[in-house]
Amino acid sequence: MTSLWLDRPPIEGAGEFVPEARYDTVVVGAGLSGLATGLLLARGGQRVAIVEARAVGSGTTGNTTAKLSLLQGTRLSALRDRHPLSLVEAYVEGSREGQAWLLRFLEEQGVPFQRRDAYVFSVTDDGARQLSAELQAAREAGLDVAEAAATELPFPITAVLRLDNQAQFDPMDVLDAMTRDFLAHGGLLLEGTRVHDLEEEDGLILRTSRGRLLADQAVLATGIPFLDRGGYFARLHPSQSYAAALRLPPGTPVPQGMYLSVETPARSLRSAPGDDGELLLIGGNGHATGKEPSPQARLDEMLDWGRHHFDGAEVTHTWSGQDYRSADRLPYIGPMPFGGGRIFVATGYDKWGMSTGMAAGLALSAEILGGRMPWAEALRDRPATSPGLRSGLAQNAAVAVDWAKDWVSSRFLSPPDAHEVVPREGHGVVAHDGGRPEAVSTVDGRTCRLSAVCTHRGGIVRWNDAERSWDCPLHGSRFAPDGTVLQGPATRDLVVDSVATGAATHEPEE
Repeated sequence: MTSLWLDRPPIEGAGEFVPEARYDTVVVGAGLSGLATGLLLARGGQRVAIVEARAVGSGTTGNTTAKLSLLQGTRLSALRDRHPLSLVEAYVEGSREGQAWLLRFLEEQGVPFQRRDAYVFSVTDDGARQLSAELQAAREAGLDVAEAAATELPFPITAVLRLDNQAQFDPMDVLDAMTRDFLAHGGLLLEGTRVHDLEEEDGLILRTSRGRLLADQAVLATGIPFLDRGGYFARLHPSQSYAAALRLPPGTPVPQGMYLSVETPARSLRSAPGDDGELLLIGGNGHATGKEPSPQARLDEMLDWGRHHFDGAEVTHTWSGQDYRSADRLPYIGPMPFGGGRIFVATGYDKWGMSTGMAAGLALSAEILGGRMPWAEALRDRPATSPGLRSGLAQNAAVAVDWAKDWVSSRFLSPPDAHEVVPREGHGVVAHDGGRPEAVSTVDGRTCRLSAVCTHRGGIVRWNDAERSWDCPLHGSRFAPDGTVLQGPATRDLVVDSVATGAATHEPEE
């Protein structure tokens, strides 16, 4: 699956890797957060390198629906249930500043975007009650949210909220402009360079797949931090959700607002201009990473919903994105614990990375350059809340159960004789060989046999039939069929046992 945004030539600008080179700051991750932080630091006179394991935008930013909105479902009422109003106001202020800065940048750089009203709607009476609570929380936090009477949607609703004058765009256009500006200010972009570890010794030493880099500071803008010392892997909940681009029949109007439902499964809608006319983007059907028996079934159900409500719609692209929600629902932006004030993180955006990711860039660059953002300090210094603690403890208990259950099932319930297992095309199975779990898949006629043990914390990976990947249910690490790391916190590939090319004709009987 390839997103609408990534179906284009890659962004150019990667520079030369020089082992042992020293920088003021190394930013790890070339999504919106990483590029925004690197750009602002370079504008501030620092010598900056942005290091990306794959390519610019290949992570969450290139797989989003790219809504830049301060009306974010029922997020504010969820925050208000857990936190004092001052923290909700701090979150809104950061999002507002991130949105304002990014829109100014797009206007200055001539990057196209569309001003759109944002809507949150319900289709049940319970959903309408949730919208009432969201309206109150939004107004308390200073947002001019209003009730609306109707929508452009082709199905009945029970209630809807509206926030005027928000925005949408192609996120790769944004990253392209940021990359050019970053390079123009002397920044260095290093793609295809995965950071495996970071040590403190006369500054920082970043050990990468291409050699060592030296820095005074480092910013981890990688979705989830790959360093375990802050314990973020235990405080973040990874989830995947889906999106698709639909071409509607001639004469069928494409809704112009940006829409998000209250109910589960979530339904997201927005328009997207294209060379051959306007497309409709739909999204939703999220689930915990690595824990869904058939992600393809989730995607198919969402597509069926889209075709049902938009008769004659043709699917042009499908994709999924991964994001992380913190236990207390607020993002983590600031210095990493046990990082000596030199290592900074930005994570936990809970699917609202267009505004929060830009806010993180503003906050981190300000702190590194000696400035301050009061809203960022409020979020950083927030106390641990009881609901957040309970959620975190429950999540970690569930992780422990998953770990034990998967190890038992891999030994006693998975097919034996892994060397004889050949899944049919597009399928994967966890088998065992003398008690050692193996992940065996066949993709494009190539059968790969890998260790099924995640290289992060030893979880047993599971096959994702939509993305054709191996996903870890513990902390959301994902791997390609050949074992290559796709998303962290893992930084090491799955160990390859063997690879065979040829027709795969059979798989174990159930």
